[in-house]
Amino acid sequence: MFIRSERLFLRPGWPEDWSEIFAQIADEAVVRNLSQVPWPYTAEDARRFASQPQDARCPHFLITLPTSAKPAEIIGCIGLARSDDGAELGYWITRDHWGHGYATEAARAVLRLAKVLGHREIVAGHFLDNLASAAVLRKVGFAPTGRVRNRFSLARGYEAQSVEHRIDLGCPGDCDCDDDVAAMRAA
Repeated sequence: MFIRSERLFLRPGWPEDWSEIFAQIADEAVVRNLSQVPWPYTAEDARRFASQPQDARCPHFLITLPTSAKPAEIIGCIGLARSDDGAELGYWITRDHWGHGYATEAARAVLRLAKVLGHREIVAGHFLDNLASAAVLRKVGFAPTGRVRNRFSLARGYEAQSVEHRIDLGCPGDCDCDDDVAAMRAA
């Protein structure tokens, strides 16, 4: 599955992507905001991630920035993961690409896909000290649930407070999903 947005191309990771993933995520400032990624991040971690199978209901994508001069550059990752609440949105963007709206653009694209896949709501969270992620979630329509919980971060090595958010995607039957499906297939 592939998604094309205005500036980005979201695609599955392939095993041969491990070295570029490793180069892009090997930044403690990025990894410390993720719960399931260890620090230090190793080449073996990148190999394992790049080889993960796709889940048809909860896909994950490399966020790439297409250019005409070279192959598309990996600038992050975004995807859905199974959670107790159904599906959870997670993402990261390389530090060099922070502040350009790429996380927001990628999140909007994945939420459109989530609706097409039949998800009615998606959850997401951010560590209390990650205000940039809070802003991304607000921009794409998530609302805080009012719940703050301790969530273990592999990178931090301890539990940190995480603010929970939720977005209601509505019933798949009450939207223009046919247009979304056609757009996804065309990409």
